[in-house]
Amino acid sequence: MPTVPAPRNPIGTHLLVGKGLVSGALADAERLGCETLQVFVGNPRGWALSPGKPAEDEAFRVAAAERGIRTFIHAPYLVNLGSPTPSTYDNSVAVVAHNLRRAAEIGAEGVVVHTGSYVDPTPGGGRERHEAAMRQVREGLLPLLELLGDDPSDGGPWLLLEPTAGQGRSLCAGVEDLAGYLDALDHHPRAGICLDTCHVFAAGAPLEEPGGATATVDRVVEIGGPGRLRLVHANDSKDVRGSMKDRHERIGQGHIGTAAFREMFDHPELEGVPFVLETPGSRDEGGDLEVLRNLRDERP
Repeated sequence: MPTVPAPRNPIGTHLLVGKGLVSGALADAERLGCETLQVFVGNPRGWALSPGKPAEDEAFRVAAAERGIRTFIHAPYLVNLGSPTPSTYDNSVAVVAHNLRRAAEIGAEGVVVHTGSYVDPTPGGGRERHEAAMRQVREGLLPLLELLGDDPSDGGPWLLLEPTAGQGRSLCAGVEDLAGYLDALDHHPRAGICLDTCHVFAAGAPLEEPGGATATVDRVVEIGGPGRLRLVHANDSKDVRGSMKDRHERIGQGHIGTAAFREMFDHPELEGVPFVLETPGSRDEGGDLEVLRNLRDERP
């Protein structure tokens, strides 16, 4: 059981494993005062399935639980369940399955997976190719979700779908496309959502407007249902709304601004949901971790 009280919204950052899960990621989390963390459990730009070390996995799982540090895994960037290239698709399924297994081994709550693209060279994009890609998503992910079981309260990991910024032939760009993606997965109870603020802003969500963040979260809940939004990637944006560019900026120094994060901390559906930073310098002492904590702690 955790030995520290849980904050309303645990705040942390993506950390490098480096020296190992315990000596690297967990040690850095403690140094930075993180209440949650996210890691890669292998090469983020490769297909190799890095095996874990049972003793280290156990030590990390126990130590993180004792400290109340909630853990998430990010799947490698190469994963694309919509790819028309058979080897890419097969590798993507294998990598997601492997990362879900590693999540169970280290006690992670979920595995974040980019929702992918359908990579069609046809001008304007091809509807047939999009439909084929969504069938691939269903055929690849639904069996993995079934293996996780249909009881989200059992402590096992979630598959966390992260909509993209809209670049390329995205299968799920921003909030609205979540409806079709979840439909393809039969709204499986272990299919969760990771909301990246930079991504949804780049895809058109009005986070910079008063009430825009609240409306965006409301819409996610309307589409997915309560309890499905499990993680927030807290990133400001170097580019304007609707740019379809995934370029993260420090909190309050981009086009989203700090008011959006205040609104999100106030949203009842986000109570208990961790916020993980992926901004430039987010692993520096103070910096965005302190900014985000201050915004959270301003709440009455």
